[in-house]
Amino acid sequence: MRVLLLGASGFLGRQVRLLLEGDPRVGQLVCAGRARLDLLRADVASVAGLLASVRPGVVINCTGRMSGGPDELLRGNAGVVAMLVEAMAEVTPSARLVRLGSAAEYGPVPYGSSTREDDPARPVTAYGVSHLAGTGLITSAPVDGVSLRVFNPVGPGLTRVNVMGKAHALLGEAEGSITLGPLGAVRDFVDVRDVARAVVAAAFAGPLPERVFNVGSGRAVTVRQAVEQLARTVGFTGEIREREDPRAVTGEDRSGAATWSQADISRAEKVLGWRPVHGLADSLKAMAEQG
Repeated sequence: MRVLLLGASGFLGRQVRLLLEGDPRVGQLVCAGRARLDLLRADVASVAGLLASVRPGVVINCTGRMSGGPDELLRGNAGVVAMLVEAMAEVTPSARLVRLGSAAEYGPVPYGSSTREDDPARPVTAYGVSHLAGTGLITSAPVDGVSLRVFNPVGPGLTRVNVMGKAHALLGEAEGSITLGPLGAVRDFVDVRDVARAVVAAAFAGPLPERVFNVGSGRAVTVRQAVEQLARTVGFTGEIREREDPRAVTGEDRSGAATWSQADISRAEKVLGWRPVHGLADSLKAMAEQG
């Protein structure tokens, strides 16, 4: 199977690439970076040209926008999917398309619940709206598409893009104390290596009865608990302070007013044969070891 991987140099894409490079089902892996095709500036014709030259059996899109205005987020998280769907329908209609979505698509959910894929999706941020639009394109696409709703990825390679990445960076720099936004939100943290395993499982699964899958750990903890555990892991003994900033509940406000988030991952287990194998302690240890 020839696989086209978009976004191979990113936090999630790097782990997907590592798995695909060692997978015997992959006959050829083509990683198309910005130098070859900048998806944020591309058009359907240029995407179709890339597909025609590669002729992949699987297309994996690990690109996306984490921040920016509504126009930038929609372009990065939905517009790119629209181009891929249109180009694939024309050039490689039998290929499978796997995209990475977000738990932010659900918006606020009942406290203490485990969110299922068929629960109402009511995003309250532009980020969540942009990803829900991308998922909607997949579910209505004339191609074999899959959207993975990734909860809160952590693990090796995490940057300051979210609160855990910021905490890791600050813990490595500070001596007496660090200051973050409010840490009371409850989140489902999933290891980036498990996310990569879910991507590969979706890429090579047989005919799928569903197109949307949650990718999480199935277990929620407060952000403060996760940060404190990370501090212990790196040997930090100082104080962890919280700012009174309601916009900083998760570090980037991508989840808006959602104070609770926990995935029901039974569909992914049943259909894809996937379950996470890395616990939070393992994820934080891997972060600490990266320096």
